[in-house]
Amino acid sequence: MPMGYTVVPLAQLTDQLERLPGVGHKSAQRLAYHLLNMPAADADAFIASIRLARDTIHECAVCHNLADSELCPVCSQSDRDKTTICVVEDPRDLAAFERTREYTGTYHVLHGVLSPMKGIGPEQLRVKELLSRVAKEDIAEIIMATNPTVEGEATAMYLGKLLRPFGVKLTRLAYGIPMGGDLEYADDVTLRRSLEGRQEL
Repeated sequence: MPMGYTVVPLAQLTDQLERLPGVGHKSAQRLAYHLLNMPAADADAFIASIRLARDTIHECAVCHNLADSELCPVCSQSDRDKTTICVVEDPRDLAAFERTREYTGTYHVLHGVLSPMKGIGPEQLRVKELLSRVAKEDIAEIIMATNPTVEGEATAMYLGKLLRPFGVKLTRLAYGIPMGGDLEYADDVTLRRSLEGRQEL
């Protein structure tokens, strides 16, 4: 594109959209033109929803899921089984389990997995918070539901060593989920079978 043709605000908008995961340059351009052609009220609502999400969403005080009040929607439910904790990597994994409507316990969101190559150690994850919960609450079972990747397996093993002294039952999801796959993209039946076939760690 000739230098004289560049519309700087449009180029900047395209650059920002291109930073989104899975969005290449052409897709970013299409999205930028779409946003420019939106009615002003719709564009304002779009911008306001981003601001509202950024300003109001934080981590749940108990499980570290995303929340817009002190407790997330799961932790605020009085009928959940508080004796079982399902440990997941990411809030999107929690949402995937909730879609199955099979799991009735609580969660703990780590916000990542151990990855020495990326400089992610236990201090970057919500490990201390998990140990604190197990020490204070009456927990019967902890389900390790990290993704079946090398990092996910290493994280599950590491947490297992830390949690064994508490005397709780430790289980790992059954491998209905393929190695290298992400929970976020697993279908509901696969997730349900993974939960039902979990094994002691």
